[in-house]
Amino acid sequence: MTPQLTRRHLLGAAALQTAAALGFTRVGLASAQAVQPPAADHAPALVIGSGYGAAVAALRLARAGVRTVVLEMGRLWETPGPDGKVFCRTIAPDHRSMWFRTRTEAPLATFLWLDVVNRNISPYPGVLDRIDYGDMAVYVGRGVGGGSLVNGGMAVTPPRSYFSEVLPQVDADAMYGTYFPRARSALGVNSIDRAWFESTPWYRYSRVSRAHAARAGIGTVFVPNVYDFDHMRREAAGTAPKSALAGEVLYGNNHGKRSLDKTYLAAALATGLVTVETLSRVRAVRPHARGHVVTVERLDLRGRVRATDEITTSRLFLGAGSLGTTELLLRARETGALPDLSPEVGRGWGHNGNVMAARANHVWDPVGARQSTMPVLGIDDWNNPTHPVFAEVAPLPMGLEHWISLYLAITKNPERGHFVYDAVRDRARLRWSRDQNGPSVAAARSLFGRLNRVNGTVYRHDLFGGNRAIADDFTYHPLGGCVLGRATDLYGRVRGHRGIYVVDGSLIPGSLGVNPFVTITALAERNMERIIREDVLRDPRGR
Repeated sequence: MTPQLTRRHLLGAAALQTAAALGFTRVGLASAQAVQPPAADHAPALVIGSGYGAAVAALRLARAGVRTVVLEMGRLWETPGPDGKVFCRTIAPDHRSMWFRTRTEAPLATFLWLDVVNRNISPYPGVLDRIDYGDMAVYVGRGVGGGSLVNGGMAVTPPRSYFSEVLPQVDADAMYGTYFPRARSALGVNSIDRAWFESTPWYRYSRVSRAHAARAGIGTVFVPNVYDFDHMRREAAGTAPKSALAGEVLYGNNHGKRSLDKTYLAAALATGLVTVETLSRVRAVRPHARGHVVTVERLDLRGRVRATDEITTSRLFLGAGSLGTTELLLRARETGALPDLSPEVGRGWGHNGNVMAARANHVWDPVGARQSTMPVLGIDDWNNPTHPVFAEVAPLPMGLEHWISLYLAITKNPERGHFVYDAVRDRARLRWSRDQNGPSVAAARSLFGRLNRVNGTVYRHDLFGGNRAIADDFTYHPLGGCVLGRATDLYGRVRGHRGIYVVDGSLIPGSLGVNPFVTITALAERNMERIIREDVLRDPRGR
């Protein structure tokens, strides 16, 4: 939220319809109409968060004719900074990078054991947050669009067999025949041109890893992405402003990436029935005569609470992610505000088996000083009977040749954590021990050890701190906490309290085998279709 505007912003439908005609366009407040809130706020539908599941909920509710308010803790990223760009570069972070930090906390701690990766910054509502739970830290996006602003855009559909293993209660035929295609279409998923991939210097790092995997007898797969590859080719040709080819990813992309503010949220706002309130942190929910009431803290650009409001709603949709949604419901249950919530709330959490590793290549096998930040290739060893791994071939765009192959490995880790409520600090705490990373570390070492042995390479120990070859203390893919069919019914309706719905990754029990956002989106499409038909249309007032 920019300081000169009031706290509630409604984008004009006409402006967005014009933008939609031009393709995927960032939602901007330049054309917004500021609306003063009424004295007593009521929303027929209230959506907490603006990530993948929340964005689906907002769009489908609006298209069903339901006026909907979206509450987002972060800001709307549409105002350029002093450098003329909305987002800062990964290798040159400033105050825009992280959520109220005095220093950046990138996954890579050092380079050549030197503290040259992270920078001191001024506290600001930046686009990336790292939430530390002791033995596990979780990266999450902050802003209108949530995690879509800061991820690598890898739009992967999980193997059908593993999807059915993780969510056996969900009809796989419907998911793979209807909801995955619907999600991919709405997200703007596309694939890189193979001939250009083979010839461009920007993906030499991927081709090197592919060759190394092939020598070890392991296959690789091309992965679609939400980044506009036509735009990327124009970047390479010098006819479009650079973003993926300018080292932008961890702290946002200025061009080319089809984040949710350009897809689902833009379409939702175009209906004229959706309002987005930014810098709005939901703290509590309790029953009310009109359904439920949520307590909202309004933040300023220094992170201070400048006002506390309450909004009543007939239907409450929780899309604050695995961490946010789980904490909100856990607090409500443990404080007695929503005492009939299931004991399953807080359980079934996992980190999708995330671990990161890096290998040092030979000097005659360079990965390239120029690297696109949008990954398009994965090493697929998921059918390994002992140590299944899907490893994203990740970029390391430092602007120089470093001979490093970097990977984000997704492993099949059966371990699960759970959240407990800390009444003293009024927050959720994750119960997860470092020992629970054991299956993930073993699987990663199995895969990358084979690559090293066959190719005569070694691990890099200078990147993750503590002289480690494997980084297993953080995740990009938090899942679970309000598992489908346990804490909720089979469509995300929260057990014990009518009119509350979960629409995000907390529904998925801890593991998916691939980057999860396409599945979160498709599952939300499935669930919202049923909720609209059975709850909203049959009972428009939510009684």
